[in-house]
Amino acid sequence: MGEQGPELEIVHLLRRVTSEFGLRQAEFAARHGMHPTDVRALVCLLDAERDGTGVTAGRLGAELGLNSAGTTGLIDRLERLGHLTRTRDERDRRRVLLRVTPQAVELGWEAFGQAIGSAVALLRGFDAGEVAAVRRFLDGFLAAVSRGDAAGPEG
Repeated sequence: MGEQGPELEIVHLLRRVTSEFGLRQAEFAARHGMHPTDVRALVCLLDAERDGTGVTAGRLGAELGLNSAGTTGLIDRLERLGHLTRTRDERDRRRVLLRVTPQAVELGWEAFGQAIGSAVALLRGFDAGEVAAVRRFLDGFLAAVSRGDAAGPEG
């Protein structure tokens, strides 16, 4: 394809980062008796907790693209491993909310804390404009991938 511009170099670098991070997640999952989808589920639950929103089994299954049986199996497995709890929603007792346990958070920090710390330190070396540019790029790329717009001529 000839010479690439800096834009494609950055896209390819991001692909390498996500591939490498995916490998580390798969290794983490295997080391702790989980499936890679289990790790994705824990990340979804942690993201929701940071956003202050509760997650039901139905919402988790939808976010992961799982059917009801697959979602139940995943939740049962993570609960058995001590990585999540089910609690009644205080505002609507009919709803059951899923939460990550402190034990699971600790395991995650042990495995990924150094990489997260390095990323934070790197970003702290950027000025506000650079941080805004990184955020704008990642938000835009995430939106494109989420919509399926990422499948273009470069595939």
